[in-house]
Amino acid sequence: MTALAEATDKTYDFVGIGLGPFNLGLACLTEPIAGLDGVFLESKPTFEWHSGMFLDGAHLQTPFMSDLVTLADPTSPYSFLNYLKEQGRLYAFYIRESFYPLRVEYDDYCRWAASKLGNVRFGTTVTEVTYEDEVYVVRTQSGGAYRARRLVLGTGTPPYIPESCRGLAGDLIHNSRYLDHKHRLQAKESITLVGSGQSAAEIYQDLLSEIDLHGYQLNWVTRSPRFFPLEYTKLTLEMTSPEYIDYFHGLPEQTRYRLTEQHKGLFKGIDGDLIDEIFDLLYRKNLDGPVPTRLLTNSALVTARYDDGRYTLGFRQEEQEKDFELRSQGLILATGYRYTEPEFLKPVRDRLRYDRHGNFDVARNYSIDTTGGGVFLQNAGVHTHSITSPDLGMGPYRNAYIIRELLGTEYYPVEKSIAFQEFAV
Repeated sequence: MTALAEATDKTYDFVGIGLGPFNLGLACLTEPIAGLDGVFLESKPTFEWHSGMFLDGAHLQTPFMSDLVTLADPTSPYSFLNYLKEQGRLYAFYIRESFYPLRVEYDDYCRWAASKLGNVRFGTTVTEVTYEDEVYVVRTQSGGAYRARRLVLGTGTPPYIPESCRGLAGDLIHNSRYLDHKHRLQAKESITLVGSGQSAAEIYQDLLSEIDLHGYQLNWVTRSPRFFPLEYTKLTLEMTSPEYIDYFHGLPEQTRYRLTEQHKGLFKGIDGDLIDEIFDLLYRKNLDGPVPTRLLTNSALVTARYDDGRYTLGFRQEEQEKDFELRSQGLILATGYRYTEPEFLKPVRDRLRYDRHGNFDVARNYSIDTTGGGVFLQNAGVHTHSITSPDLGMGPYRNAYIIRELLGTEYYPVEKSIAFQEFAV
């Protein structure tokens, strides 16, 4: 049966749209469930996860147990440990004595899992979703249509470009494309890196390590008051728990949005060891004289223009309330990712819930539709589910929860209480 015939001849229990790690985990966890028939659609030809940031030695900031399935089903054949066993690297990983998989290794693991699944359709771009005869109809660019009673949205968060840089001429890049453009950047006289967080720090370390070979001026500018380390203490990690989700979700909307800003350092900070490595690298390189590099904090990018092969970047030093400019041939925006509602949802917007800020009003069970059980959202719920939303380790928990909603019964045990501390009184 062809994919098109399969799509038009049946009604699925659910269709998953997008295949990042979270929906891929859902595909792995639903694949063995005989009573649940779903299919996952991904526009890319193969699985891809931040390939532009596979720097040598870069690793996840979460342990290997935060894989696609383990925290929901430790016996799953799609676990990271089973991947290592099949690759012949299990003992090497054991001897390595690091819980944190390399980023390129995690991507390969996800590709391995995807290759074993029969419920994934790559190269399938969704163009429109409608609601007809009490089912969702998911139409694709190829002309096919998939009918399903429910949807699980996993389209991810696209790279964010600051407003001052949108439509800007030249060859600026977002950090998601760094490795593809690294050598071209290093041929320039000057490079400015804007942003903070793990990706910015990894790029700065990478460019700083080779600054002697190429002789460029290297600037790292961030709006943050300092280069914040990722807070990774164990009692803080208890905020990635069912209890904290219950607590956070029950807070008033304005309180949740205020806390979301305060919590950025809990999941967008820099690995503490990497900060120390950068300082030590600066120290060693400055032994032979000043290195052509600047690190600037409290500086927000407010204007940008491009002419004569250079960017003129206007910054505001927010504590001093002073404006200043930097001129640079190369520009890297390590400005993160932000969720954008997919255009294909427009025909069913009247069936979706929104809060006063215009974002999805994500229910405790991860649904965003008016029925409370028809459309579920992966990630993109920091404003409702706090730091658990982007956390890889909470992906299996969320998927177990969604599976329970899809089935009407608990297939994988869904934890209710794991924390020692109490968040609510």
